[in-house]
Amino acid sequence: MRVLGACSLGGAGHLHPLVPILDAARRRGADVLVAGPPAIRDLVEDAGYPFHPGGEPPETEVAPIRERLPVVPPEEATRLGNRELFGRLATEAMLPTMAALCAAWRPDLVVREPAEYSSAIVACRTRVPMAHVAISLAEAEEGSIAVAAPALTPVEGGVVDALHAAAYLTRFPAALDPSPFPTTIRFHEPTAPGAPLTDWWGGSDAPLVYVTLGTVVGHLSTAAALYRRLVDAVDGLEARVLLTVGRHFDPARLGPVPGHVHVEGWVDQADVLPDARVVVCHGGSGTVFAALAAGVPLVVVPVFGDQVENGRRVAAAGAGLVASPPDATRRARPADRPGIAEPIRRVLADAAYRDAARRIAEGMAATSTADDALALVLDPLRR
Repeated sequence: MRVLGACSLGGAGHLHPLVPILDAARRRGADVLVAGPPAIRDLVEDAGYPFHPGGEPPETEVAPIRERLPVVPPEEATRLGNRELFGRLATEAMLPTMAALCAAWRPDLVVREPAEYSSAIVACRTRVPMAHVAISLAEAEEGSIAVAAPALTPVEGGVVDALHAAAYLTRFPAALDPSPFPTTIRFHEPTAPGAPLTDWWGGSDAPLVYVTLGTVVGHLSTAAALYRRLVDAVDGLEARVLLTVGRHFDPARLGPVPGHVHVEGWVDQADVLPDARVVVCHGGSGTVFAALAAGVPLVVVPVFGDQVENGRRVAAAGAGLVASPPDATRRARPADRPGIAEPIRRVLADAAYRDAARRIAEGMAATSTADDALALVLDPLRR
């Protein structure tokens, strides 16, 4: 059996949800290959899979879209991201390679992340079964299909119906994420033990606050201002603060930081979350999922995309708060600090947020394993 994993632009948050299902396929003896743009090669190979590179749109076309996402209205941001970037540019760049690869390698199943549309087009054309693995909330991903449809249907008329009909695998619990997809399979992955977190704070036992804006924000021209606002928000907080800025951002651009704040490019979340008392993040689905799965409450500071809705659902579940987003278009003012700092203090002080996060974690752990989820996808194909 051959299983093709398909991932588009977007970094770790787009690839990592696929990995538990690909691991399950390999445990069943499948030959697994991952296809995607060259930018994700290191991520794929670090995950232990062979990689087949395809095309990707030039940075001169991607950068203007990426820069506009945090500043345009949500409806326009959705159109720019889902239709123009993923639906049109990334699909056009990847489709020739994906078609040639599927013709030569002949996969038995395509496992894709929802922003990678070339694999869905080829699977539809060749009648190869496919499944998608969620990177966001189900309702948001159904909406993304509708937004991308004008770019997709001229290429392959039946692809939208095929996307709705395919198995939809998600790690988010039903209580937080009701799904409109008719074949929704919820699963979890065992929590891998992390390495002990380096003591960057000289033996302090203050609560650990983990601050991250994911892997995409570091590419923005406004990244330094966004990170600086977060540093200013935790200035004076009685806590150990770990800020990760991604591998593409030079921490020196931040300027001086308080002594209780340590800045790293990348730290494995499995090393951080067991010790964290609160996660402060942009509301990216990967970070939100990981924090909730570990039973850690959140303070969500949305920047763009589905992050506002992710934060709203976390707050509605009692597992955190939504803070005022930092405005990177102007210089910081002292009056800005309470918009982010006060929610952090509230979540640290009130155990009810952590209790709610732990209840969600228990619900997530009660879902199917990745192996059982893959079996639910494969069994109907063998009948």
